[in-house]
Amino acid sequence: MSLMHNPPHPGIVLREYLGEMEVSKAATRLNVSRTTLSRVLNGRAGISADMSLRLSDALGTHPAFWSGLQMDYDLWHASRRRRPKIAPFRKAA
Repeated sequence: MSLMHNPPHPGIVLREYLGEMEVSKAATRLNVSRTTLSRVLNGRAGISADMSLRLSDALGTHPAFWSGLQMDYDLWHASRRRRPKIAPFRKAA
C-alpha cells in the first residue's frame, strides 16, 4: 500500500465543498455546533464516522470518501512518528 505524500487535512477538502457558505449556516444544516465544524475546517479535529455520514447526506458524497480522507491523513502522520520496533508474528506450524 502506498500512502499519498502529505495528504491534506479533510477540513481543507471540506472547505472547497462548502465554497462561500458561512460556517454557522453549514453547521446548522449539518446539525452540529459551529465550534465543532470550525475545528474540523481548521484542522484541529478529524472527521468522525458520524460526521462522514452527515457530510454524505448534505453533499451527496459517499461516507467512505470522508472517512478515507481522514484515514489517509492519520496514517501519513502516524508513519512520520517514531515507533518501536515490532517483531512479526510467526505462523503456527
